[in-house]
Amino acid sequence: MKMKPSLFLQLECPLLVAAVFITGIGGTFQYGFNIAVMTSPSLFIKELVNTTSTERYGLPLEEWQLTLIWSFLVSIFCVGGLLGSLLAVQMGKKYGRKQCLLMNNLVAIVAAVLMILSKRAVSFEMIMVARFLYGVNTGVILTVHPMYLVESAPKNLRGTVGVTTATFSSLGKFFAQLLGIKELLGTEDLWVWLLGFSGFVALFQLFTLPLLPESPRYLLLNRGDQEGFERAVKRLWGSRDYSVETQEMLQEKIELQDIKIHSVMELLQSRPLRWVVLTVIVNFVAIQLCGINAVTPNSGGRVHVMFLWGLQAVAVGSIGRKKLLIGGYGCMAVTQMLLTITLNLQDHVKWMPYCSIVLIFLSIFSFSCGPSGVTMSLLAEFFTQSYKPAGYALACSINWVGLFVVGMVFPLLVKHLESYCFLIFLFFTIALATFVGINVPETNNLSPLEIQEAFRKMHSKTEKGGGPATPCGTTDNEIHGLKCQTKL
Repeated sequence: MKMKPSLFLQLECPLLVAAVFITGIGGTFQYGFNIAVMTSPSLFIKELVNTTSTERYGLPLEEWQLTLIWSFLVSIFCVGGLLGSLLAVQMGKKYGRKQCLLMNNLVAIVAAVLMILSKRAVSFEMIMVARFLYGVNTGVILTVHPMYLVESAPKNLRGTVGVTTATFSSLGKFFAQLLGIKELLGTEDLWVWLLGFSGFVALFQLFTLPLLPESPRYLLLNRGDQEGFERAVKRLWGSRDYSVETQEMLQEKIELQDIKIHSVMELLQSRPLRWVVLTVIVNFVAIQLCGINAVTPNSGGRVHVMFLWGLQAVAVGSIGRKKLLIGGYGCMAVTQMLLTITLNLQDHVKWMPYCSIVLIFLSIFSFSCGPSGVTMSLLAEFFTQSYKPAGYALACSINWVGLFVVGMVFPLLVKHLESYCFLIFLFFTIALATFVGINVPETNNLSPLEIQEAFRKMHSKTEKGGGPATPCGTTDNEIHGLKCQTKL
């Protein structure tokens, strides 16, 4: 009997459900929270910056100086995120996924202490350092959290648990704006506790994460600990039959035993993997250029809706990655085209603003049910263990650089193009949906080697030389292993 690929119906895997919540709350929840948390206390932070200058130098800051410092306080988070993503590759490989997440919580706790003490110390520099440390923390999270989840799930649940990373990110944004209201922590006396809230979240994960086992794939493929692998699989997957998945991972262990862990440069230079790498690059650039940040105004209601649609994305995780990406970007393109029209007509038709609001919600729905949840999980599915660290480093670096660039450029686009800025996003969403439709195979319920073989078959007609191409990025041993998996 085939199991339904729905996480919440898997009563045989209660610890896997617990792993989703424990890693999610201390994982991408932190990313979403720290992205949105600076909006509410912005006036209080600027006041602290001005007070610091006045007490030290006896001069208040001019408006342009205050704006420059504020921009740096916000942007340094991305710098820390880029560094954290690069560190996560080596940390995850050396210490393991679980231990990496545990140690990472200490960074968030230190940042929270600095945030809480910044007002008493009259030092905006403490906020600056704390934002940088929060960036490092979330950079590690965005790399290791989805890696741990996807590696800990059976094949038919990989997509479902992978989508939850986007759900917890949306939940973090919702809580940042909820706690930031004046009735809670968004006051002149309590705003430092709002900025330090991530430290308490990190404490929660620090005490609960030890209850979970290490990633089974890491134990088997990186450490060669077969006994630990079997114990972890039994705890996470319960009583279900996992013999097929186990055999596949054992075969992959044989294939990779003489293969080194590749660097980012080696990944980029790998000719057989070029379509896989190009697909990863395009999808992570797409997250920043699809216009989702343009249609999500700063309101708690918006984030709440995004969170709810993130939950729905979990339910549709079995549809297929390719269909979700094409459908998500395609629907976003339609809503952006219509949104451009409604925004230009809202001064002439009284009810047109309501249409714009509906279109905004539809765009958020499309993004959350498709690209938001699928993109990050592709990394763990596309690459074998030898290329996975390099793949995560490349993708997360693109994400952080893109976030920084869009944050600097987008306000200028809005200022000069106004509602017509959506035409730029329309171009990119159509291009991305077309790229995925033409160049990306369906990856649902396939192992990394099977996915690479699917890429090879899709693009073999364009290969020069006439001979049969080898599976993407594989060695002779891996080819033999792929044949063995097919026989199994």
